[in-house]
Amino acid sequence: MTNKLKAKFIGECVLVEEGNLSRELYDKSRFGESNGRKQFQYSLVEGLFLMEKGKVSVYDFKNKKLNFDEYFKKAKKIEPNFYVRYCVYKDMRTRGYIVKTALKFGADFRVYDRGVKPGEDHAKWVLYPVHETEVLTWYEFSAKNRVAHSTKKNLLLGVVDDEEDVTYYTVSWTKP
Repeated sequence: MTNKLKAKFIGECVLVEEGNLSRELYDKSRFGESNGRKQFQYSLVEGLFLMEKGKVSVYDFKNKKLNFDEYFKKAKKIEPNFYVRYCVYKDMRTRGYIVKTALKFGADFRVYDRGVKPGEDHAKWVLYPVHETEVLTWYEFSAKNRVAHSTKKNLLLGVVDDEEDVTYYTVSWTKP
């Protein structure tokens, strides 16, 4: 891919016109979702990742090109936990996993095993990004595990430290 896609930062997502480049990104790596209006819609973390990788240029509603810091600042206003979510998203994508939003499951992300694309099989994990200083109560932890169990996925916690390194913990149910 030699050209950059021109994307618009609109509300809680990033939009690009459907075309050869956006279709290729979707077909190869499952970036974005078709919104049915001849556009692909990227989540905020997808948009920033694609911007950082040089695949898209993102513009605001005034048609001003955003740099990384401007985009990050706008996204953080919309999603207060954006920094931690982006660190985990970027790490998983860099490791070769397909990561999609999982709001309908009550989780941040769903993660597909390497080589598996959405639509071909189900996600293996529901992923919750947390900062190492964040405190989870047993109730919150149990609720996350219950969501994973009820969707027949494994719970994956991505713990981000102050150096932006991510450590993963997987949790599963067992019957003694």
